Amino acid sequence: MSRVKDQAGHVLAEELRPAAADSAADSPAHPAADPVADSGRTGLDPIEDAIAAMAAGRPVLVVDNEDRENEGDIIFAAQHATPALMGWTVRYSSGVICVPLAADRADALALPPMVAVNEDAKGTAYTVSCDAAVGVSTGISATDRALTARILADPQSQPKSLTRPGHVFPLRAVKGGVRERPGHTEAAVDLCRLAGLEPVGVIAELVYDNGEMMRLDGLRGFAIEHGCPLISIADLVAYLEAGQHDSYAADPV
Repeated sequence: MSRVKDQAGHVLAEELRPAAADSAADSPAHPAADPVADSGRTGLDPIEDAIAAMAAGRPVLVVDNEDRENEGDIIFAAQHATPALMGWTVRYSSGVICVPLAADRADALALPPMVAVNEDAKGTAYTVSCDAAVGVSTGISATDRALTARILADPQSQPKSLTRPGHVFPLRAVKGGVRERPGHTEAAVDLCRLAGLEPVGVIAELVYDNGEMMRLDGLRGFAIEHGCPLISIADLVAYLEAGQHDSYAADPV
């Protein structure tokens, strides 16, 4: 990686940090990675680094198991969605923006399953799509989608706060999180909970410029270039099962 690219990556990481996180500006954007000895997938960061990034409003990269999708997602907290962060996510992803949330929140916002019979191979639980009811234009811009994500995360939002269909795709997470279903949907909600945030995330799948899905080797380089922690779902499961975070609800609602 060239010196110019390295500087650009860190500048971007600073731009994406919300104003509320300015007090953390003196901390490194991307602490040195420690290989994860147990998983055999080196170059991954500690789960604590991802939790800290989520709490500060920064994106993290999460790769699932090699025998599952073997794909990496950009994940950040929906309550911290900004036009800049959403635009950056759209630029480097497939452009499909999903918002994982707890099933009870989906019910409270009148977001039923998209289909009566889910035939998705991985059981991804899409709800009907939506946009914010007020303050958007067409709904597709980064500004509009960031607003919709924040509305979905706001505990004061009501069904009338949204219009259906729309340009953002909520996903219903299973109650047991990644320990029950090791998917990016559940990883986003679990990471938000661990960070003490509303249990609503934003996820998008990383792709190369040629449209191919980005795998682990590419994710490592992307994480370094853009100052994002890189973790695996397997390590997140192990972290939760080890009970390493006392404030995390063992049986989240």
